[in-house]
Amino acid sequence: MKASAIKDLGYEVQCEAADSEITGAYTGDLLSDVMGNAPSDSVLITIQAHKNTVAVATLAGIKALIICNDRNVPDDMAEAAKAEDLWIFTTADSQFDASVKIGHLLGL
Repeated sequence: MKASAIKDLGYEVQCEAADSEITGAYTGDLLSDVMGNAPSDSVLITIQAHKNTVAVATLAGIKALIICNDRNVPDDMAEAAKAEDLWIFTTADSQFDASVKIGHLLGL
């Protein structure tokens, strides 16, 4: 699926990037776990709304972030995501609900 397809879920775009192909997903908040286990070309579903999340996503080859539970994206996080060409979406959905919806988009 293309990263832009996440917009179809009604999630708010906080940072738009190149329309990369997303081939997987990972849900987690422990950034060291994400760095070691998230597949590249994936979307990360998390509540970690800070600049370090962008750094970890970049290292792991993640193409998009979904920030759940109505958390705000700080300006420095959005600026870092723009610099790294990384999508950021926000939603009121829980991580579980977002994971299920992304799984459906991925055809799982």
